[in-house]
Amino acid sequence: MTALTLDHIGHAFLGRTVLDGISLTVEAGELVALVGPSGSGKSTLAHIAAGLVEARRGRVVRDYDRHAVVFQEPRLLPWATAAANIAFALKPLRLSRRIVRERVETVAAKVALERSDLAKFPAQLSGGMRQRVAIARALVTDPAFLIFDEPFTALDVALKRRMQDIVITSVTSESRSGLFITHDMAEAVRIAHRIAVLDPLGRGMAGNVTVPLTPGTRDDRAVFEIAHDFLTRNPLFAHVNDMDERRAG
Repeated sequence: MTALTLDHIGHAFLGRTVLDGISLTVEAGELVALVGPSGSGKSTLAHIAAGLVEARRGRVVRDYDRHAVVFQEPRLLPWATAAANIAFALKPLRLSRRIVRERVETVAAKVALERSDLAKFPAQLSGGMRQRVAIARALVTDPAFLIFDEPFTALDVALKRRMQDIVITSVTSESRSGLFITHDMAEAVRIAHRIAVLDPLGRGMAGNVTVPLTPGTRDDRAVFEIAHDFLTRNPLFAHVNDMDERRAG
């Protein structure tokens, strides 16, 4: 069963085409990493998938009831505590205070936030802790689909690894589906079932490849070897590290 379908998506900014003829599917229970050169339109495509940006052409089909987005920046309310930031996503559901508190505490534990952390304001938290709060906020509504827009770019290697573990557990261990935007091939190999490659100019998909083994079972050596093999032997990945600062997304 397909969870998300992007069918011949096209988009432009100020009359300049940034995406054209993009088709991509994410199957139920699958985590797909989307890679491509900087400026190729990855983030724009993620925002279209999330319904935050309306595509100029094509259609988006979502065969799930609810999704959530984790952005590159945590985007927390500075005047609210960590607990209140997480609970903010539950406001439309009109739940009782007891249920809200229980849900907040449950997802906080999943992302390794201590009870004492929940009373702190964003300015009192480290960058990694703020990103944990952002992930908890995404999980608290129990979405069937998660969209990650390069959420760990600013984190150091050790912290990034811990955040990746949370993603793997949150998606693959709980039967969710997800789309993960990244420019880091090692990250893509570590977390995803499949890697999709965006054309360098955003003109369709260059292709995709299934990652050997399953997320959560690849040790550091396997991640290094698989990523190195993709980058050095597979022409599909020849341009993923290119950069064009003039293009959007």
